[in-house]
Amino acid sequence: MQVTLLSNGDEISVELDNGSTVRQVLDLAKIHPSTVIVSYEDTVLPHSTILNGDIKLDITIVSSGG
Repeated sequence: MQVTLLSNGDEISVELDNGSTVRQVLDLAKIHPSTVIVSYEDTVLPHSTILNGDIKLDITIVSSGG
């Protein structure tokens, strides 16, 4: 399946097997999971969410610091 991650006009597409998790998508895209929130149609998805089929997901960068 193809998963496309969208963030601020940028797109990253990765190919992986059906049944993969959001976390696996992030790992393959070299995005550290603790730095982003992933959503689909305005619903936040846990990183353990299983994906089956081509999909476009929005990612929001979480900023932190002190």
